[in-house]
Amino acid sequence: MAVGKEEFVEIVKPRSDKREYRRVVLKNSLQVLLISDPDTDKCAASMNVSVGSYLDPEGLEGLAHFLEHMLFYASKKYPEEDSYMKFISEHGGSTNAFTASERTNYFFDVNVDGFEEALDRFAQFFIKPLMSPDATMREIKAVDSENQKNLLSDTWRMHQLQKHLSNKGHPFHKFSTGNWETLEVLPRAKGLDTRDELIKFYEDHYSSNLMHLVIYAKDDLNKLHALVDEKFQDIQNTDRNQVLFPGQPCGSEHLQILVKSVPIKEGHKLKVTWPIIPEIRHYKEGPCRYLGHLIGHEGEGSLFHVLKTLGWASGLYAGESDWSMEYAFFKVGIDLTDAGHEHMQDIVGLLFKYISLLQMSGVCEWIFQELSSICETKFHYQDKIAPIDYVVHISSNMEIYPPEDWIVGSSLPCQFNAQIIRKVLDKLTPDNVRIFWESKNFQGSTDMVEPWYGTAFSVEKISLSKIKEWMASSPNEDLHLPEPNIFIPTDLSLKNAEDKILHPVLLRKSPYSNLWFKPDTTFSTPKAYLKIDFSCPYASESSEAEVMTDLFTRLLMDCLNEYAYHAQVAGLHYGVNHTNTGLQVTIVGYNHKLKILLETVIAKIAKFEVRPDRFDVIQEVVLKDYQNMKFQQPYHQAMYYCSLMLQENTWPWTEQLEVLPHILSEDLSRFIPTMLSRTFLECYVAGNIERGEAELMVKQIETILFEGQPPICRPLYPSQHLSSRVVKLQTGANYLFSTEGLNPNDENSALVHYIQVHQDDFLMNVKLQLFALTAKQPAFHQLRSVEQLGYITVLMQRNDFGVRGLQFIIQSSVKGPGHIDSRVEEFLKMFESKLYEMTNEEFDNNVNALIDMKLEKHKNLREESQFYWREISDGTLKFDRRESEVSMLRQLKKQDLLAFFDEYVKVGGPKKRMLSVRVFGNKHLSDYEAEKNQAQDLSCVRISDIFAFRRSQPLFGSLKGVNGWMKL
Repeated sequence: MAVGKEEFVEIVKPRSDKREYRRVVLKNSLQVLLISDPDTDKCAASMNVSVGSYLDPEGLEGLAHFLEHMLFYASKKYPEEDSYMKFISEHGGSTNAFTASERTNYFFDVNVDGFEEALDRFAQFFIKPLMSPDATMREIKAVDSENQKNLLSDTWRMHQLQKHLSNKGHPFHKFSTGNWETLEVLPRAKGLDTRDELIKFYEDHYSSNLMHLVIYAKDDLNKLHALVDEKFQDIQNTDRNQVLFPGQPCGSEHLQILVKSVPIKEGHKLKVTWPIIPEIRHYKEGPCRYLGHLIGHEGEGSLFHVLKTLGWASGLYAGESDWSMEYAFFKVGIDLTDAGHEHMQDIVGLLFKYISLLQMSGVCEWIFQELSSICETKFHYQDKIAPIDYVVHISSNMEIYPPEDWIVGSSLPCQFNAQIIRKVLDKLTPDNVRIFWESKNFQGSTDMVEPWYGTAFSVEKISLSKIKEWMASSPNEDLHLPEPNIFIPTDLSLKNAEDKILHPVLLRKSPYSNLWFKPDTTFSTPKAYLKIDFSCPYASESSEAEVMTDLFTRLLMDCLNEYAYHAQVAGLHYGVNHTNTGLQVTIVGYNHKLKILLETVIAKIAKFEVRPDRFDVIQEVVLKDYQNMKFQQPYHQAMYYCSLMLQENTWPWTEQLEVLPHILSEDLSRFIPTMLSRTFLECYVAGNIERGEAELMVKQIETILFEGQPPICRPLYPSQHLSSRVVKLQTGANYLFSTEGLNPNDENSALVHYIQVHQDDFLMNVKLQLFALTAKQPAFHQLRSVEQLGYITVLMQRNDFGVRGLQFIIQSSVKGPGHIDSRVEEFLKMFESKLYEMTNEEFDNNVNALIDMKLEKHKNLREESQFYWREISDGTLKFDRRESEVSMLRQLKKQDLLAFFDEYVKVGGPKKRMLSVRVFGNKHLSDYEAEKNQAQDLSCVRISDIFAFRRSQPLFGSLKGVNGWMKL
């Protein structure tokens, strides 16, 4: 087509989608998709550049990723460092980017009134960025800090190991993230200047003809077309060809191998992969989707069902991974139990038996058509998602699919072709396989080390005859194809909402339950959302009770899985989860058959019997989960300690780990009736459901649970209604809790600097939120970009059951938590002057940005329901919260914000309450020892015993009262 013009293309979109789309190609060959959505509250854009880490020069690994970081800093038109991110933040938006193997994607969202300028600033990334020498050095440190964060992540380690065991001449083999060594030390040793190489890389590869842009905004298409023309026409087109990487990553020496590796975390995993034809070449035939659906199925007769019955596996997934236009892998991942680890050969044998079953059964058209029907319903009734997520999804699609399929991508397999599916199936053979086996049991028995992450591993060849032996010796189990799916919805009609109910109403109240109801008056989809919270006092009275409740919910999900998995496949998702006060049942998806699934879940709760064989497996899984807590990122550990200190009636995982091995299946059998014996149900039903249906559902649940002879549950006594209360820190006090990191091999330290402010109050809420909005980006810029304290640097609000505050969260391998804490306080001192210097116009802009954020409409039923459920769960019941807080915001003056800062946030403020939680990594243990030996600072309360501290402190009153919903 002629560039600079639009050409009509019929873009496939969901039937329910009212947005308008237009494809245009600018004069510089930049391809653009314009999306006009008059109902949107947020605008967004995403630029996909067909340049990724595969193009990193030899010896400069991570250069493409480093360039992604650098483009955010400044441009010729906007030379002030960090002004782009500052502008986005001040206009209620967010921004980020990611570097993949063959593409880099940049994206942002922003409130409507800031979109045009944000887009102009964004365009300068690709027109004339400034890459100052000073920023270059600082951002190399940021890339290194990001890599440090990943070094002890099994996901990163094992993925790099799979890449390591591939052809050295293929870019799949490369290390893509980059670190201090690859971006500073090695280039300098070769006489290279990294900044010069960076600029050269940008000029050589970033050409407009390799870019795809998506714009999502409120304006009509003609206005958006003019806007894009104006902002992006100056991106240089050097007419580069997209670099392709033909050839396969794995030669014969990388196939028929068994790789044993040592992970960081407890547990055993098996990953079986095969090089295959990329599905992208046959995306409408969907061969990998078809095979992944069957090999990854969890219903009766499936591979997973058999492995689970044998007690050998706790999880399984299957599908395409690590794909490009030229190559792909089909992967089957299995989480093994201890017994499964001992039967690895039998498991591989059973996997190949199931593949043989697929080959002998032939490709089944009815299964393909069922899958196609499920995909079609999902596509046409998909929920609206955040514009920022939508534009990233589509811009990533644009370089891969023809324009008519930019939205749909590969989500609609619609052309049955047995030959193409068979072609991929025929690749899943023993002579084409790569088996990766992870377990700490291999510690000390490996003979190689992966160079980038230090993963210990060994490799051995596996012959075709050996796998045939494994198949022959594996158990003779009844593997078979799935039955037709009974949960596929056939009634997608919309109910008539009786009236325009704007907020949830308390539809029904009894001694056993509350029923909150909110019909769908906004989204017009045949979906519903249901949540039932079981408040059970006996479920949370001790660490042992918490663990047994956790075991019960997991065993319940385990027991339901082979039946309810069909519902998940058909778009009816459910979960039974352990909470601080009992358990929750959540069901969300198509409403047609929701009642059938709900009845099954409740019946199973009512008549649950603990099977000793499944108890042993689930107990083992939970034990490993608790053991792996020590491998959490240090900043997660710091956040955990903070919650443990603040929230009453929470139990430490160390106690739960201690009691767990001593619990027997008969203990759990005795516990479950006791736990359920006193229960109150908080129910929320929303969506495409009529009030009569909702009431009937809850009545039936009450009949099953409360009206049997004898009843399974009885109502709570008034004294038993549970509330979640929070420690009230003393005004003017500074509290300090310091501890060593749980993983002795982790170099990273972390800080949570928490400032407690108030309990839920509209006026105080908006002051806190406005300060957080105003300070968020300056804090990130100063502490992360300028001072380079750590890749993870966040200032965010905190809300513990309605008790609100601020928290700085920083993780660092370069500085200890004490130093970081002092820098946070210095930032607050520095920011004080900036706050006072803020003009009235800047203040008004921040207020308006926050108002726009608050008035942003919910995009789908799940999002709306989660908002209202939080009000019910916390006991606040302020369903009109957003409108009320906006009303308060409109009356706020600059002096109100300054007074708030001076009283509650400022260093030394008269009403300030601060808790510093410091986790010391192994690089900073000397700092930890020095801190312990320091003389007691009279202005600081050191916490040595979390629970003694918690018991000694006053508590905020509960917002959640007794059954009458009165505030205490």
